[in-house]
Amino acid sequence: MTNDTAEREQGTRFLPKFDDRGLLSAVVIDASNERVLMVAFMDKEAIDATLASGEAHFHSRSRGRLWKKGESSGNVLTVEEILVDCDQDALVLRCRPAGPTCHTGATSCLYRRLENGALTQVAS
Repeated sequence: MTNDTAEREQGTRFLPKFDDRGLLSAVVIDASNERVLMVAFMDKEAIDATLASGEAHFHSRSRGRLWKKGESSGNVLTVEEILVDCDQDALVLRCRPAGPTCHTGATSCLYRRLENGALTQVAS
């Protein structure tokens, strides 16, 4: 195990391991009930903005820029805790949502289940 690997996996320093595009995965869960609300990507700029503001920011791949969740809808995600996985290439953000998380108006972006090759609604 290299020194970097040991520090990343067992040390106390935050050393995010970004992919070749400078991104890492972020899973957002509701702090009140642990329901998965969305999956997004963060880059260094998004992590820094999230830490500075206390509200979730992401890297929008479709817009190609920093994106604050709720910047147009007002449905921001207030971050209560950030969990870091063992090799620091994925995060879980425990958040308090100010409204629906999904742009469709659904509570969670994960509002459908795959059953027998078809999508069915998940109860909210």
